[in-house]
Amino acid sequence: MRTFLAVAQSLSFTQAAAALGLGQPTVSQHIRKLEQTVGRPLLVRDTRRVTLTVDGEAMVGFARSILAANAQATDYFTGAGVRGRLRFGVTDDLALTQVPRILRDFRHLNPGVTLDLTVSQSVQLQRRVESGHVDVAFLKTAAGDGRGRLVRRDRLVWAAAEGTGLRWDEQRPVPLIVYQAPSPSRALAVQALEQAGIKHRVACTARGINAVLAATRAGLGVAIFPRSLLPADLAELPHSTGLPELGELDLVLLTNPHAPAEPVEALTTAILAHSNPIRPIQDTRHWPTTPTGPGIPGTRP
Repeated sequence: MRTFLAVAQSLSFTQAAAALGLGQPTVSQHIRKLEQTVGRPLLVRDTRRVTLTVDGEAMVGFARSILAANAQATDYFTGAGVRGRLRFGVTDDLALTQVPRILRDFRHLNPGVTLDLTVSQSVQLQRRVESGHVDVAFLKTAAGDGRGRLVRRDRLVWAAAEGTGLRWDEQRPVPLIVYQAPSPSRALAVQALEQAGIKHRVACTARGINAVLAATRAGLGVAIFPRSLLPADLAELPHSTGLPELGELDLVLLTNPHAPAEPVEALTTAILAHSNPIRPIQDTRHWPTTPTGPGIPGTRP
């Protein structure tokens, strides 16, 4: 299971072998034995890349849960529960998802760990990890950045509120709702618009996710979200708007190398066990189209 997860997270037998301290033939043998046990192929491997099958994606979630349960059972029966102080950081948008429930369950299963929580933006959390003020942080980085432990890869999307009357044409700048700089999503949005030759203006500068949500729901402009974190009452803008692709980002766990190993591993395992499997991004188009009225850039009545 551990070998399979290492391959699934890196999509590389070579990288998984290096991370686990195993030979590549051993990694291949572990994967082959697991596939024989379940009776289905979990990975597709060719000369260029490794991809997960549908059953492989399902196995990611099962493997994380199985390993987490195994660790909990070991702690229970050996009486060697994890102890220590753990300073955990999370971005405010991730804090609005399942993270609070994960932390609640973690504290219940690890009463010997004192958990200190910091909620901030990715850039600030990264600096606090590097300076030693945070032990482990759940944050967003550029896709393929290589730092931290990959939890999930996600696509950035343009989003706006339905029913707010938000409209503009090709002669008017696109109104943006963005975080204060430095912000990875803000930088990607501005870069994409400039490369596409689309005029834009900052309609709202927000310090946190609540301000972004309030401004977007009020119809002040368009915001940028990871697709998996897009609230249900906001809609992804389709390609027909003419807005450029924003690319992907990684949701990662970044760890201070001097942090206490056991509490960090216990929390990392808990987050991975409850997170969605890494899966290919599917193209969805949620924004409703209408046959009348002025359009968004690139659309026609």
